[in-house]
Amino acid sequence: MTDFQTAQQLWAPWRMEFIRAPKEPGCFLCRIIREGSEKDDENLVVYRGAHGLLLMNRFPYTTGHLLAAPLRHEGALTALSAEERQEMLDLACLGQRLLDTVAKPGGYNLGINQGVPAGAGLEDHLHLHVVPRWEGDSNFMPVTGRIRVMPQALWEMHRALRAELARTEHHPRTPP
Repeated sequence: MTDFQTAQQLWAPWRMEFIRAPKEPGCFLCRIIREGSEKDDENLVVYRGAHGLLLMNRFPYTTGHLLAAPLRHEGALTALSAEERQEMLDLACLGQRLLDTVAKPGGYNLGINQGVPAGAGLEDHLHLHVVPRWEGDSNFMPVTGRIRVMPQALWEMHRALRAELARTEHHPRTPP
């Protein structure tokens, strides 16, 4: 084996749990909504609002990748009420404010994948991605090795975001 071949290996044993696990039937967002706030830590929910929730992406593009989603299962932005659309955007802003303090990114990518051809799996439950970005975070790893390096564990980031939410005036029972 050459040095080049060795350098391409990245051990990620936590992925095997996902690969081997039976795929969840239905919509995981609807399940998380149904399970309620008692399981928010387990489900990585950061905040629940009147019309939506903010949670961490279990399969993130980068550390701190959040999802803002309406409580109602809809697949199109045009199907949401004005209140649902507004809260989804407000939740994305809340996520950015929390990440600004906890992770200090230099910028963000925000986006909605609407429809299966656009990359929206999830049984077509609309959601808004909030992806923090840092200068130089797109290095050679994704380009040459098709590997993303996650410098912080999901649960650690979730605890930090919840702690920051509790520290600020945005208590989980008040709007963001």
